[in-house]
Amino acid sequence: MAVKKYQTFSEFYPFYLSQHQNITCRRLHFIGSSLIILLIVYCINYALWQGLWFIPVIGYGFAWLGHMIFEKNKPATFTYPFYSLLGDWVMFKDILTRKIKF
Repeated sequence: MAVKKYQTFSEFYPFYLSQHQNITCRRLHFIGSSLIILLIVYCINYALWQGLWFIPVIGYGFAWLGHMIFEKNKPATFTYPFYSLLGDWVMFKDILTRKIKF
């Protein structure tokens, strides 16, 4: 099966959201993104730069758990790494602004 090539993020984002219909999966993404922000603030505040290595573990760990257990699909990260990362943060913002149900 051929992989669709998205030309812009605005074309990709509806697909991204279609891969995040399960509310628990979205919540796990939100928790992971929130923990990343807290980790960055903590590491900067205490100059613990080695702690920044945990960013991908936390971010992808929560997200991939959500996909494996609740959404039961393959994370978009594997096919669209940049757009998927951007999608995580746009979805985070959309959840914060209540555009997407949490």
